Amino acid sequence: MSIPKFLVADNTDQPDSIFIIHTQFPHFAWDVNHDTVEWFDELEGEEEELINEVAELMETAEAFYEREMQRHEAEMEED
Repeated sequence: MSIPKFLVADNTDQPDSIFIIHTQFPHFAWDVNHDTVEWFDELEGEEEELINEVAELMETAEAFYEREMQRHEAEMEED
């Protein structure tokens, strides 16, 4: 099975949240609506390097989220 790098998730226990799950290292869940991130892996390295890596990951996650929402809205308009 091939798992995508990012997944969109929700949960009825937290109806005000939409999560983006990063399935590769470093694994994290980003609550888009509350702009909070839960890291599942320990981040190691030089501070500047980590800041750049995290910024790039979050930009990629945001682009994924925006693309998915545009596709979802387009599907809803077709129905």
